[in-house]
Amino acid sequence: MLRTCLIYILLIMYCNVFADSNDIQTANRVVNSVSKKYAPDKRTALFDVSAIEDSGLITLKGKTNLPEAKQVVLDSLIFLKIKTQDSIIVLPDHLVGEKTWGLATLSVANMRSAPDHASELVSQALMGTPVKVLEVKDGWFHIQTPDQYIGWVDENGIALKTEAEMALWKKGKRFIFNHTAGSAVDAPKRKASPVSDLVLGDLFEVVSAQGKYLEVIFPDGRMAFVKKKDCLSYEEWIAQKPNVNDVLSITKELLGTAYLWGGTSCKAVDCSGMIKAAWFAEGVILARDASQQARYGEKVDYSKLDHLHPGDLLFFGRNAQRITHVGIYMGNGRYIHASGLVRINSISPNDSLYNITERKKLVGATRVVNSFGREGIALVKGHEWYQGSVQ
Repeated sequence: MLRTCLIYILLIMYCNVFADSNDIQTANRVVNSVSKKYAPDKRTALFDVSAIEDSGLITLKGKTNLPEAKQVVLDSLIFLKIKTQDSIIVLPDHLVGEKTWGLATLSVANMRSAPDHASELVSQALMGTPVKVLEVKDGWFHIQTPDQYIGWVDENGIALKTEAEMALWKKGKRFIFNHTAGSAVDAPKRKASPVSDLVLGDLFEVVSAQGKYLEVIFPDGRMAFVKKKDCLSYEEWIAQKPNVNDVLSITKELLGTAYLWGGTSCKAVDCSGMIKAAWFAEGVILARDASQQARYGEKVDYSKLDHLHPGDLLFFGRNAQRITHVGIYMGNGRYIHASGLVRINSISPNDSLYNITERKKLVGATRVVNSFGREGIALVKGHEWYQGSVQ
C-alpha cells in the first residue's frame, strides 16, 4: 500500500503537479488527487476531506468510508515531509455504535441526498435490503446499499442490526414477494386489515405457514400474513437462472406506471430504476443510475438492429460520456423505458412508435446476460451482504 502510494506521488511530482506550491496547497492537491483516484463517483464512495491551515498548523478535516484512501493521504504527506493533524473521521461514525448494519423495513424506503425530507430523492431500498450504516444525524441514517449507492434514510425506513443479528437474518427462512404489487395483512383470512403494502422484490422472514398464507416477520419486528402464491423462497429465488424474457415480462407489467426521479420500485420508477427492479426480481443487482449501468456489461454495436438482442440496455444522452437515460431493448427495433411513464418506443424509422428525438440521442448499448457476477452486475447469491459474512 505504502509503496504504491509513494510511486503514485513520485509520478505526480515528476509531472510538476506540486511545483511552486506551499504546504497547504500541496496538501489539498494530494487530497484532491486521492479523491479522484479512490472516489471518482460520489454516488458510491464518500471522501469529503480537505486540508485547512490555522495558525500555521495544517489540519485534515472531513469524513470518508474509505480507510485506505485516508491512509494514502497521510502516507503521501509524510513522504512529502508536510506535517499535518489528522481529524478525518472514518465511517461508520462512533455514534452509530455496534449497529453498523440495517435492513430496509418499509416496502419501499426513500433515500435522499441529505438528511431532510425536502432534499432530492436519489434512490430507494426495498424491504429486506441489507445496508451499511455510516452515520446518524437527527433521526436520519446515512446508508450504503448493496449496489454501493449512498444516501440518507429516515429512522422509520430501516431497522438497525449488529453483525451478529445480520448473521442470524442470513440463516433465517427468507421469502421474496414475487408480484408487482400486493399487501401483508394482520390475519390469514379474506377480510383482514392491512399491515403493509408490498412490491416486487421485498424480502422478509417467514415464521410459519398457515393454510394459504405465510406468517411473516418484517425487519422491524412487525408480524403479518402474506399469501403463499405471491411469494418465492429465497433458495428458489437465487437458484433460478436470470432470464431475459422474464425481465421483459416484468417491464411490460409496468407499462403506464408513473415516472419518479429516484424511484426503483413497481410503485413508480425512473429509467434506470425500472430496469434495476426488473433484473433484481431475477436475482441480479445492477448499478443504480443510467450513467453507471453503461459502464458494465458487454459493449454492443447499436448501429444496426440485427446486432441488438432482447434485453440489451440502450443508453441515451449528449454523448457516451454524458448519458442521461436508459431503456431495455425488446426486439424488432422497440424498447421499453420510463419517460413520463413506462412506455414503448422504437429506434426504427418505419415503426409507428419511432421517437426521432430520442433516436438522435442513442449513444451506446450493453449486454447484461454475458456478465452475471461481474462488477456492476452482481448476483444476489454471490453477494456477501445477503449471504456469507458481512464486512
